[in-house]
Parts: sequence; C-alpha cells; structure tokens
Amino acid sequence: MRISTTARVVWGGALLIAPQALLRAGAGRDASRAAITVARVLGARHLLQAAVTMAAPTPRVVAFGAVVDALHAVQQLTLAVVSPRWRAAALVDTAIAVALAAAPASGRRGKPARRPV
Repeated sequence: MRISTTARVVWGGALLIAPQALLRAGAGRDASRAAITVARVLGARHLLQAAVTMAAPTPRVVAFGAVVDALHAVQQLTLAVVSPRWRAAALVDTAIAVALAAAPASGRRGKPARRPV
C-alpha cells in the first residue's frame, strides 16, 4: 500500500471515529452535530476512495482521486475564507487534501517510462 493511501486510511478513520476531537482541535470549541456528520461523511469518502484505489490502482482511478482531492481543497479553502470559526480546521484539511491530490504525481517522479516490448 502506498504511503498516501495509508495516510488516507488513517485520516479517514480518524474523521469517522473521532470527529469531535479533530473539529475541537481545529476550531477551538465543540462542533455541532451537523459538523460532526459532515466530518464523518468525509471520513467515509476517504476510506471508500482508498478502497477503490487499492482495488483498481489504474492511472485513471488514481487521477480521478487526485481531482476529487483538488476539488475538496478548493472547497475547504473557500470555507476558510468565509468562516472565521472554521478557518483553522479548513486550512488543515486544505493542506491534507492538497498533499493527497499531489501524491500520485510525486509517486511517478524518478521512474523510467515504460517502453513497449
């Protein structure tokens, strides 16, 4: 399993199991039920994305996952701009989403191109 997939499983599991603790750390106060639900849905999405990527690690699946992460980063950055309450948590999640989106590209560096036989 790639390091980025392992990181995704850990982050997704943490969001699913302990959303209140993570949101409290980011926002400095207890989160609403709605925020906890959103965090759990995001955690489930990360776990599903990791499972799909492990089951079919084709370039198309990996690229689609990177696009999903990039879109999520944009959404979180927007939240950070418009919501002072959630700014810190949104910026942390933005950084994680950017790292996960960039991971497939960084994994290809240094590998020679495959030549047809």
